[in-house]
Amino acid sequence: MKKLLNDPADAVADSLAGFALAHADLVQVSSSPVYASRAGGAVTGKVGLVSGGGSGHEPLHAGFVGAGMLDAAVPGAVFTSPTPDQILPAIQAADGGAGVLTIVKNYTGDVLNFETAVELAEAEDIEVASVLVNDDVAVEDSLYTAGRRGVAGTLAVEKIAGAAADRGADLATVTAVAERVVANVRSMGVALAAPVVPHVGRPSFDLGDDEIEVGIGIHGEPGRRRVPAASADEVTEMLLVPVADDLALNGGDRVLLFVNGMGGTPLSELYVVYGRARRLLEERGVTVARSLVGNYVTSLEMQGASVTVLRLDDELEALWDAPVNTAALRW
Repeated sequence: MKKLLNDPADAVADSLAGFALAHADLVQVSSSPVYASRAGGAVTGKVGLVSGGGSGHEPLHAGFVGAGMLDAAVPGAVFTSPTPDQILPAIQAADGGAGVLTIVKNYTGDVLNFETAVELAEAEDIEVASVLVNDDVAVEDSLYTAGRRGVAGTLAVEKIAGAAADRGADLATVTAVAERVVANVRSMGVALAAPVVPHVGRPSFDLGDDEIEVGIGIHGEPGRRRVPAASADEVTEMLLVPVADDLALNGGDRVLLFVNGMGGTPLSELYVVYGRARRLLEERGVTVARSLVGNYVTSLEMQGASVTVLRLDDELEALWDAPVNTAALRW
């Protein structure tokens, strides 16, 4: 294993320290307990947004802290949920007096620890609502979840809910917008090679040179099936068709098409996937109104990609277009 690390046990702390220095205009990082929040503190009178989860998915979540998106993010150890004693101060830091929405990916540890932190926050008279992201169509249950996993669709929930909060919507409205995104977003991913967790030092799973794993999560979990390696167009169809079918997309629908890299796949290949996915959608009469391509919800250096589709309406499209200024996403 070759990685640009010092002590593997310090990988998350060292990375966050560098992140804080590089983006001091956007974020401030607490080291004990560990969380990232907006530079300058909570915005008075605005609904705060908090998300988090295991590290190793960068830029998710800390890279999305800033105007138009999250107010705080809580990173756990690599592929490990943050603890309630991290999440609670992040909620406190995001509280501007209008309540806080927590956006939680559907992994058992994340769900339980966020629930505990929310109860503690409510005991301090902070109004908190929660939204569970479960966009992965690949499996109903896995080693990490009860129900569908939360994966790259989380970015769309954070961006659109963040825009709603920034325009002054109240907590109930921001929560309803986030839930509408969850109801209309689906994802599916593929792995060509496994990631290496720093403190483990070996690949999370074994794939032959002529094999790919279809339907993987973002922690090296098993997929739907292991199949022989195929062309980019064939693999893209394996991902896009289940997503489109699950959303029951048909002629007249407008969507956001998001092709996400898992950390070890170059942009040149992601655009090949995007091209085929777009053609498949257009063949169904679906209009791709918005697009995003890049490494945003990664799995360390896993080779692979995921395809996410969000059905849009006028309001969701306008909220997606609204200004955002974070380390990883800005327009």
